[in-house]
Amino acid sequence: MTEATRRAPGTPCWVSLMVHDLDATRQFYAALFGWEFAPGPQQLGPYVRGLLDGEVVAGIGRLPVDRHLPVAWTPYLATDDADATAEAIRSACGTVGVGPLVAGNEGRMVIASDPVGAVFGVWQAAAHTGTAVRGTHGTPVWNELVARDTTVSKFYQVVFGHEAQASVPSGVGDPVEEDRLTLLVGGRPVASVHGVGQGLPRDRGPHWMTYFEVEDPDGAARQVVELGGRVIRQPGSGPAGREATVADPEGAVFTVVRTERD
Repeated sequence: MTEATRRAPGTPCWVSLMVHDLDATRQFYAALFGWEFAPGPQQLGPYVRGLLDGEVVAGIGRLPVDRHLPVAWTPYLATDDADATAEAIRSACGTVGVGPLVAGNEGRMVIASDPVGAVFGVWQAAAHTGTAVRGTHGTPVWNELVARDTTVSKFYQVVFGHEAQASVPSGVGDPVEEDRLTLLVGGRPVASVHGVGQGLPRDRGPHWMTYFEVEDPDGAARQVVELGGRVIRQPGSGPAGREATVADPEGAVFTVVRTERD
């Protein structure tokens, strides 16, 4: 297990999920990832943080009963100035839906969407710097923006200063040309953009996908079904390792992956 520290601006630093049944969702992720839970900031309603060995991993909140919003994992990108980033989002044809909002002494947040409609968060850290551990079962390991094509990467380059680099083929099977870019901060890969053309799910549209590290993707996919979720893409080889795309009982889609390690 590796401890994480304050991230450079533009780096994914946190993932959060808003659901209708908070208790049932806690039970699902506790069983799947081994998370325990502690209270978090309540500015947007009941909210808890998932923990591994006492260290924060991710957040789960409860939607107001009258809000019928899509249930989805949302990555937060680090910033040193939430107000300036919110203005940059608007200037680059994105939309700010929430904030900038003060979350107690934890930090300041923004919820926004890019020009193609993919929702993401922005986090200006104070006491809470984001996910505190990585590299072990149940921790976020990667975030990928799924869209029709990768031209939306220009938005993130303008707003967050990302560099964009064509992804190197994985070398698995026959060579396939893919519309995929890696976003970098200071020369280090932090996220990716995958253009899937007509393969974009109609029920979700452009969206950010969170990848969680697991020891056994095949076993995790089976467990998701046992816990009331479903498998969207069966376990197989992906760019980072063996992976499966699944959905929890409320329909939040994520990918479980065992990354290839040296």
